Amino acid sequence: MNDEHIIEAIGRTRVVVRDGQVVEVGDPLIRACPLAERFGRPVREMTKEAIRENIEERIRSFGMCTPDRQVLAGPDFVLFGASELISCAMRRALLDCAVIACDGAGTLVAQNPALVQGIGGRMSGLVKTSPILAVIRRIEENGGRVLDPATAAIDQVGGAAFARELGCRKAAVTVAGAGDAERIRRLFPETLIVGVHTTGLSAEEAERLVAAADIVTVCASRHLREAAGKVALLQGGAAIPVFALTPRGKDVILEKIRETDVPVFIKAERLPVAGKREPEPLI
Repeated sequence: MNDEHIIEAIGRTRVVVRDGQVVEVGDPLIRACPLAERFGRPVREMTKEAIRENIEERIRSFGMCTPDRQVLAGPDFVLFGASELISCAMRRALLDCAVIACDGAGTLVAQNPALVQGIGGRMSGLVKTSPILAVIRRIEENGGRVLDPATAAIDQVGGAAFARELGCRKAAVTVAGAGDAERIRRLFPETLIVGVHTTGLSAEEAERLVAAADIVTVCASRHLREAAGKVALLQGGAAIPVFALTPRGKDVILEKIRETDVPVFIKAERLPVAGKREPEPLI
């Protein structure tokens, strides 16, 4: 099997990595992102070259898409990121596992909060990946089980079923679209569903995702800001908001606030609340 990994990175830019080398960078869909400006290799201007340099830095620094991929991490990258929220909820016993996806492994069930953070906190939207035995072995040594080691398939619905087989009853699953969210909600209603990598959702899909998910990160999605903001119980952050859509999702964000020693300002407000800076443009 060819070693190929397809990522939708900053600005939902299609990036292809083969044998540890960036071989293709598509056109970014947005011009600027305040979060991207805070990366280890900042992207201050959305150009193909800047995005290429960011991905190459990830390959060098933690081995993304290579056998050297680091899979554990401790500190938060951002306060209300999906991996930060899920790993906190696991530490505080609100969750017993997370169904996530990793380059070199595909969908996996993680029962170690540091594994969730090490994979999810560093990963952009993963579209397709190839199995890397060293990465799969490292995941399994650190409290993870890979759904399909032979193909590294990305199948979040299958991952939710796998978590159930492993005895997890309080699982979180990350999804990038409404279809998976709806199927998981129907088949595994107890699952905490977290919508991620949502830039470019249509208005119809945004409404469907909001109806099925517990938490959504809105990225540069105009439609999801509007759909989630109308019904959200809580908003975390303003530049790249995270919305709790259910009481359970609200509990997860509040638990993160309880755990952190970062000062937090809380105020009753009509949602959504816009930040001073947001991704440009919202699409």
